[in-house]
Amino acid sequence: MIPALLAALVLAGPDSLPQITLAEALERSTGLDPAYVQALGRVGEAEWGRRNAILAFVTPALDISNDWSYYSTEFFNVGTGQNQKISVTGQANLRYTVLSLGKFSELGRSRAALEAADASEVKARYRSALVVEQIFYQVLADKELARVAAERVRRADEQLAVARARVTSGAVVQSDSLQLLLELTRARVEQLKAETELRVSRYELGRRTGSEAGIDAAPLTDPVPESLPVTLDEAVTQALESGPDWRIARAQATAADKALTGIKGQYLPRLDAGFTAYRFDDHFFPSARSVGQFDIRVSWNLWDQGQRELSVAQARTTRDVAHAVSNDLARAARHDVGMAYEAFTTARATLDLTGTGLIVAQENFRVQTERYRAGAATILLLLDAQVGLTQAQADLVQAQFVARLAWAGLEAILGRRFSTPA
Repeated sequence: MIPALLAALVLAGPDSLPQITLAEALERSTGLDPAYVQALGRVGEAEWGRRNAILAFVTPALDISNDWSYYSTEFFNVGTGQNQKISVTGQANLRYTVLSLGKFSELGRSRAALEAADASEVKARYRSALVVEQIFYQVLADKELARVAAERVRRADEQLAVARARVTSGAVVQSDSLQLLLELTRARVEQLKAETELRVSRYELGRRTGSEAGIDAAPLTDPVPESLPVTLDEAVTQALESGPDWRIARAQATAADKALTGIKGQYLPRLDAGFTAYRFDDHFFPSARSVGQFDIRVSWNLWDQGQRELSVAQARTTRDVAHAVSNDLARAARHDVGMAYEAFTTARATLDLTGTGLIVAQENFRVQTERYRAGAATILLLLDAQVGLTQAQADLVQAQFVARLAWAGLEAILGRRFSTPA
């Protein structure tokens, strides 16, 4: 009953699910991650902040209002020149800041804010892609591990048949077949677990790519690269120049500088020019009388009970912290990039070693199988070789995808692709 159920679970899996490539998975996942959607929205906000700072230099502020009033007793209406209960006043107010240090500092701050938003969008995009790649690789790894588990079942089944034949012939004791029956049972349990993990990872891949059902990952056609296309020094330089984290830190430090300058600008006088047009009547769209007013205003905030000084102190603290973060990231660049760089180097070397280990495990299993059939090895040696082969196969599967994920991790840190996903 158990083998039949296990076979049904295996057959119900991959053939009924659509497959997507890694490139398709990354494309479908774009815009589905809430963190990326938020980062993209912040770019739009920063772009409008930048436009607002530029428009402050080239266009005035304009507001229009119309006031309709009804009074309980008649009074003199300046628009119609008569005593009336209804009065309508229309007003158009045009104002332009001619001179203010805040305009210039806001222009620089908005530019830095846009740079920070752009870098945050890149960071969120690569972080989201890294999660999708991790899930994609997990599906592939789970498929390989399910295959390894199936091979373990097949080997255990073959060995059990050999052991039973030898027990029947009297070459070995019955405990040999019992040991192999236990190994077969364990192998079937591991196969069931592997198939369950594969289905779960397919559901997660479907979720990340916009499907409520499971999605299968298409096999990768390109091998794991032998080495990275950049040296460690080059990677550190690229991180400092264009890495999202470093770009964000520098932009935030610049924005804090400009914000502090803008607040300090409140100590200086401000020059504004304005024009106001009035219309009076007893109709909702007044036209009986028009009055225009042009004014130039110079304002100078000499003392506001220390509020300005408090704002300057707070802005200076924000500026100091932003520069400390930026400088700390710059100092940590070699450490952070080096960790990701060495992670791939180690994973790639581990992949080569596990490949050699698999060859050794396969040969050891073959030799122990022949020795057991010839009566020159015990069942314990055969089982140990069987377990060693299964472990070597699983280690190779994990090493392949650990190396690929380490490659993707370095790409996320640098904010660039070394190669286009297939």
